[in-house]
Amino acid sequence: MRSVIYHDMKRNLSNRIWRLNNLYRIIDKNGDSVRFQLNVEQTNFITHLHYRNVILKARQLGFTTFSCIFGLDLCIFNSNTRVGIIAQTLEDVKKIYRDKVQYAYNNLPPSLLTVPGLLPQTENAQELLLNNNSSIAVGLSFRSGTLHFLHVSELGKIAARFPQRAKEVKTGALPTVPVDGIVIFESTAEGDHGLFFDTCDEAQRKDRMGDALTNLDFKFHFFPWYQRADYVLPAKSVTLTAEQHAYFTEMEGTLGFRFSPEQKAWYSVMENNLKEDMKREYPTTPEEAFAQTVEGAYYGKHMAQAEAQGRVCDVPFEPLLKVHTSWDLGVGDTTPLWFFQYSPQGQRRYINYYENSGEGLDHYAKVLEEFSEKYGYRYDQHIAPHDIRVREIGNKAKSRYESALELGIKFTICPSVSVEDGIQSVRNILPSCVFDKSNCAEGLKALRHYRKKWNEERGCFENKPLHDWASNGADSFRYSAVGFKPPEARVTQTYATTTRGKKRGRR
Repeated sequence: MRSVIYHDMKRNLSNRIWRLNNLYRIIDKNGDSVRFQLNVEQTNFITHLHYRNVILKARQLGFTTFSCIFGLDLCIFNSNTRVGIIAQTLEDVKKIYRDKVQYAYNNLPPSLLTVPGLLPQTENAQELLLNNNSSIAVGLSFRSGTLHFLHVSELGKIAARFPQRAKEVKTGALPTVPVDGIVIFESTAEGDHGLFFDTCDEAQRKDRMGDALTNLDFKFHFFPWYQRADYVLPAKSVTLTAEQHAYFTEMEGTLGFRFSPEQKAWYSVMENNLKEDMKREYPTTPEEAFAQTVEGAYYGKHMAQAEAQGRVCDVPFEPLLKVHTSWDLGVGDTTPLWFFQYSPQGQRRYINYYENSGEGLDHYAKVLEEFSEKYGYRYDQHIAPHDIRVREIGNKAKSRYESALELGIKFTICPSVSVEDGIQSVRNILPSCVFDKSNCAEGLKALRHYRKKWNEERGCFENKPLHDWASNGADSFRYSAVGFKPPEARVTQTYATTTRGKKRGRR
């Protein structure tokens, strides 16, 4: 009888799925100590596990917990194995190691802890090294050595808040994983830019094309909210809005899936609470997840409203209206140009966008000429920031304003106002703006991603912008909001000046 039990245990321990469902304990959402068991989403994922994996998901599906248990299991049952978990913040590093790795190890079945190779050789606040020379560590980055399993938690938020750390994931941590190692990038969406978005986008493209994946290609996994069995509420307790009814009708047609009344009720309550963040945190499709506003974005609500109202569309050039441009003249930085028209009804029509870097004013003068020849643009105001009059060392002490005049560009100087006031000016004009969805695609992306700076020490957004790739296009747009004078305003201003002059003359 004892021999049968021994062989059953030996057989079970050789089965990874059995081990994951039976050996490890975790602290659940209620604070209770429970046995870890793979949920539906985790079971689906491990069944379709590839060497490199990217997971776009709804919230609270437990994939970081899964990876900690999976990685710990790799270390316990394999010698000389290295596992790395990258977290979003230093506080997350401490919590993940303490509550998921250390707790699971300390609560292993006593019979396992008596195996000499599984005793801890060393342990600190971030790493557990076993006597079998396998280790699991949680940190902000990994660069040296080899990792046989790498998990990056909330890569979308890391890429949005800490672009340099996302770059370090790509150039530092990822290359440490051998060809036969396992990588998991996992996150909710955080806008259509950055390492997480790019990885998902490329993985989805390969999936659509039916391309065979190599060990170094990422496989796309998507886990929407409606696959979660407990995301339900009593149907009779909730009344859906007309917009929500229309949304479910559209989604059911797109997915070929019928939502239950209880699922619709849950979604309605969550959306009423989260509002514009709902589709990012609990997506129904990958497309809507990445189309949603970025956390901390200045213009997120306004851009979402513009899209919902059909103001991001095909905007034809109106030959009878002149074209205005706004510039953010960077020094050694990107210089973006917005091209827009102003209709007699007061609508701002943004018809084109161009940006480049490392070029002088002569390059952008040629761009104006090329656009004029190609599209038939007739220019009026070219709006530049107020510091364009500053004289430059090494340019014969000339200002860029004077250099531009020599190239035939006469700039309208944008008034010097605070960034906060400029942002409010943008918010004031956005409801009257339409955007060409193709010609302005890169500029629109900048407006959606322009966001507040994240303060890691305080764990909150600061009340000032993050200077990154998006701030250039957003600054250029801000100058169009602050510096553009509609024709009727210029006529009024000219009349007032003339009237004042006549009064002074009579005196």
